[in-house]
Amino acid sequence: MSRHTKIVATLGPASSTTDVLENLVQAGIDVVWMNFSHGTVEDHIARATGIRAAAAKFGRTVGIPGDLQGPTIRVGKFDGGQDHLIPGENFILDAQCPLGNQERVGLDCRSARDVVNGDILLSMMVA
Repeated sequence: MSRHTKIVATLGPASSTTDVLENLVQAGIDVVWMNFSHGTVEDHIARATGIRAAAAKFGRTVGIPGDLQGPTIRVGKFDGGQDHLIPGENFILDAQCPLGNQERVGLDCRSARDVVNGDILLSMMVA
């Protein structure tokens, strides 16, 4: 029977043993997704080596894409724990600001030096 879909599995600590990897290949996985934000280089090498061995054992080809973490900019703490920003008002991201308010907030990241005046930053609202 021909199938037109791909089965994707995310590998992690619980799915990295030889038995589990072989079971996944036998079950028909086509791709294992590896999240490089978690674990060590050695962990990722071991998982990739394990899935390649399991795929070879059963004559299958299994793809291994990896998810790389991009730069993350996190704002610092606000005076009083939180504040509400006013839509349309200027707001300054200031690497030297110890406690934020409605006008400015500090940055908790090494990549703050990569942000220059006038850059547009996208944000995610967390309630």
